[in-house]
Amino acid sequence: MDRRYLKRTIRKLEISSKELNETRTIQVYLPPNHDENERYPVIYLQDGNDYFNLGRLATQANQMILDEETIPFAAVAIPVSKEKRSSEYGPNGERHPAYLRFFVNELVPAVEKNFPITNTIHEQVLGGSSLGGTVSLHLSLEHPDRFRRVLSQSGAFLKPTLEAISRTDSLSHLEIYQTVGKSETAVPTHMGNLDLLARNREVHRALQEKGANVHYSEQEGDHTWGFWQKDLPQALRTFFKR
Repeated sequence: MDRRYLKRTIRKLEISSKELNETRTIQVYLPPNHDENERYPVIYLQDGNDYFNLGRLATQANQMILDEETIPFAAVAIPVSKEKRSSEYGPNGERHPAYLRFFVNELVPAVEKNFPITNTIHEQVLGGSSLGGTVSLHLSLEHPDRFRRVLSQSGAFLKPTLEAISRTDSLSHLEIYQTVGKSETAVPTHMGNLDLLARNREVHRALQEKGANVHYSEQEGDHTWGFWQKDLPQALRTFFKR
């Protein structure tokens, strides 16, 4: 592989959160040959460390940008502890409201202040897999004036998500890339086995009924990073195509 693809720019920033009562260290990927005076489109990633390490997002992004498959863009990796993940990402989780406030009021302003990243609504994407896709969609549902583009890989959608969609008058402003594996019919979770294929189909229909622009696909794959890593280039091209 060309050495240019391997040279990645990743910076770190500690965010002391009053909402979560803790400090989180985020990682920020910046595109090759970036200009600190520019403002780059961005994708904010739940389970961000996994996206960088297991999804190889920074490596894939470097290659796509240098090959001119996409415009230059940045990526923000937001970490989460496994012990708090369901509570923060799940719509009924105890820490869910605080996590949404942290994201909107503390995380995004800190990123925009410290890095050459845009605050333009149509150049921001929220992304995640499983429950990370769920919380990304809920952020957009609760803050349509801030977030209108979502990447959801194998979203772990339950009844609260369908209820939140049903409460909206229209989602014509929302663009979502939604993918799920055809083998995700009995995914083990702390709530038992879930048929995420069926649940994604339900959410897809609900989003379409509300007028959302949904890039939906069912692919060969299961609930693993092998599937999500392989799917990432198409997802990135959807939002950042040159």
